[in-house]
Amino acid sequence: MKCFYHPDQASHAPPTFLLRGQPAPSPEGPVRAELLSQGLASVGLTLTTPSAADSPRLRKRLEQIHTPRYLQFLETIYTRWQALPNAAEFVAPNIHPCGGGHHYPRHPIGQAGWHLHDMACPLSATSFQGALASAATAEAAAEEVLNGAPTAYALCRPPGHHAGPERAGGFCLLNNAALAATVLRERFAKVAIIDVDLHHGNGTQDIFYARSDVWTGSLHADPSDFYPFFWGGADEEGCGEGLDANVNLPLPVGSDGEVFLDALAVLIDHLQSYAPDAVVVALGLDAHKDDPLAGLNVETDAFVDVGKRLAELSLPTVIIQEGGYPTEHLSVNLAAFMQGFAP
Repeated sequence: MKCFYHPDQASHAPPTFLLRGQPAPSPEGPVRAELLSQGLASVGLTLTTPSAADSPRLRKRLEQIHTPRYLQFLETIYTRWQALPNAAEFVAPNIHPCGGGHHYPRHPIGQAGWHLHDMACPLSATSFQGALASAATAEAAAEEVLNGAPTAYALCRPPGHHAGPERAGGFCLLNNAALAATVLRERFAKVAIIDVDLHHGNGTQDIFYARSDVWTGSLHADPSDFYPFFWGGADEEGCGEGLDANVNLPLPVGSDGEVFLDALAVLIDHLQSYAPDAVVVALGLDAHKDDPLAGLNVETDAFVDVGKRLAELSLPTVIIQEGGYPTEHLSVNLAAFMQGFAP
């Protein structure tokens, strides 16, 4: 399996985020890539650098999943923010259009509140560069499969599945899994995205909610009690042409590996009923019991089974790294998944 990582991802390295109202060290930083690469190396996999961290083709593909004003915001907000009197070093919102805004603001403070839907995505001067490099990594893995490889893996950080058409959240700026599906759709008529991250992939759901050509399925800690709170219920099934092409399986907080794997079997049954031509796996490793954001109680061994069951789909597959945060187990968890996927 060919694995991809662009080193410019390190350009996005926020030191803190707001957790329960308090500044806390951000678990989403360059050290994640170091630990994940160690996990790959332990099972004999090496990383390939995409040819570019940005290109006109990548921009055009991103415009299929994100709005032009959102992409412009990400690219320009830091300079405009720094021109404000007494501006903080990082872009962070202090107002949000709760309940739904009706007017798109011109002012940087209003735009930050519109596009950054929580306090986990502070933006620096080089954050957009890092996010583009993460997206370019996903694009390279998808192109590898588009060109005939059975499987490819993208080591992406910042992650992407909370990024919707025009909002960032949960450490996510650009939606890498949605981008990979967009690339695959250039060849395959039907693509499925199966998200096994601890958190619901609300951004991915939003992007494809009214579409039938990309099925989205997610198993995750119940949003009644866990981030992202406002999306991810079992009653969210898609709309319009996308009705029945979205499946959510919320799990009680604290569920163990047996519950997780039982839910995965149900989700795979739904995916197979859709009969896709290719698959994107949004791979979170944060369901592990010792993850810093722990909401489930999954042991490392379960990730072997996750990889095995997804490999048994026997479909062209792009694996996009989502969550999984720094602990002594992170490298081992990725290695376990890869051992199961390609024994």
